[in-house]
Amino acid sequence: MITQVTKGIKISVQTSFEGTFFKNYKMHYAFGYTICIENQSQDAVQLTSRHWKIFDSLNDMETLDGEGVIGKKPVIQPGESHTYNSGCLLTSPIGAMKGHYNMSNFKTTEKFRVYIPTFKFSAPFTLN
Repeated sequence: MITQVTKGIKISVQTSFEGTFFKNYKMHYAFGYTICIENQSQDAVQLTSRHWKIFDSLNDMETLDGEGVIGKKPVIQPGESHTYNSGCLLTSPIGAMKGHYNMSNFKTTEKFRVYIPTFKFSAPFTLN
């Protein structure tokens, strides 16, 4: 498990290889990830948006931005956490993701970034 703390918000990431399949006459590699966002600060925070950089060893880096996570903009109280599962399709068996969440502090109204550490994808049959 990969973890990182920014301004009292702890991000933990666990990855998994889900399998391979053909799409548009190309082999694709499916990876899953579970992210736990734990509020270790003294104030309630809300996750408002996300920014991802996806690295595929056979393609250019892809950047994605979006509202919330999995259709939600969770409010996380001090001492509580929000966990969700998502996935990523790559055209190679090796890749990685990193990024940040844009958050708002309810007490101070401060908007800030919480960094998501780089987490790697690797199919079990690859050597790296």
